[in-house]
Amino acid sequence: MHHYKKILVAVDFSDYGNLVAKQARYIADTFHADLHVIHVLDNIPMPDTPYGTIISLDNSSEDLLLQAEKNKFMQICDALQVAPACRCLIWGTPQEEITRIALQEKFDLIVVGSHGRHGLATLIGSTAKNVIFHAECDVMTVHLRDDQ
Repeated sequence: MHHYKKILVAVDFSDYGNLVAKQARYIADTFHADLHVIHVLDNIPMPDTPYGTIISLDNSSEDLLLQAEKNKFMQICDALQVAPACRCLIWGTPQEEITRIALQEKFDLIVVGSHGRHGLATLIGSTAKNVIFHAECDVMTVHLRDDQ
C-alpha cells in the first residue's frame, strides 16, 4: 500500500462537493498527509487573464462573480481546516490545471468526484475521466450518486 504524503483534492461547488472534500480529508488524516485544495474557475469570465493564472486569495475583488467564487472556495477550505498556503484557486480548464498543478507540485494523490455516467455523457467526457488518463500520480474518484 502506497503511503500518501501530499494529496490534492479538486473541489467544485456542486451539491456533491462536500462529500468529495470530506473523503479527501479522511484520507489525508489516515495517512497523516498534507491536504491541498484546488478549484478551477472555468465558468466565469476572466478578462485579460490567461489560463493557468492563480487567483490571489488575499485581496478582495471588485468583480462580484469572482468574489463570490472566492468566498465559496474559502468556506470549503476553512471547513476542511486547510492552511492558506495549501489553497489554489486558478483560472483555466479543470482537467488541464488539476493535472498540471499535481505534476508541478509533486502530489502523490489527486481526489476528484465522478458521477460515473454512461452512454452519451461518457462520450462528451468528464473532468474525472480526463484527470485519470492524464495524471502522473494516483487518482481516487469518489463515486457520486444522485441518492447521496
